[in-house]
Amino acid sequence: MENTINWFEIFVADLPRAQRFYESLLGAPLKTETFNGEPHAIFQAPGLNGALVKREGRGPSAGGALVYLNCNARLDAVLGRVAQAGGKVLMPKTDIGAPGHIALIADSEGNAVGLHQRPQA
Repeated sequence: MENTINWFEIFVADLPRAQRFYESLLGAPLKTETFNGEPHAIFQAPGLNGALVKREGRGPSAGGALVYLNCNARLDAVLGRVAQAGGKVLMPKTDIGAPGHIALIADSEGNAVGLHQRPQA
């Protein structure tokens, strides 16, 4: 299998606010669409298949599944934008050896989200 995760959803209470947060954080636009009557903001990076979703009965949670977003070689820059975008750094950039570096943030909705940077060549 090329990629074991083919789709993820980060549940939000306020989709426009969450979309602004992630667009500011990652420096890339998200595409808004509606599926089955539910508003989505879809990540547009190659290999990143997921969306922010406003779904009745589901909401943000710091204790749910933890998704790691790829930050390539820009983890420091991304972490530098977290607070200004409305989030909070929960765990600073941390060396995890051969796989690179990770950090944990709380997004504008209160979700815990991981950030990953592969080792630089």
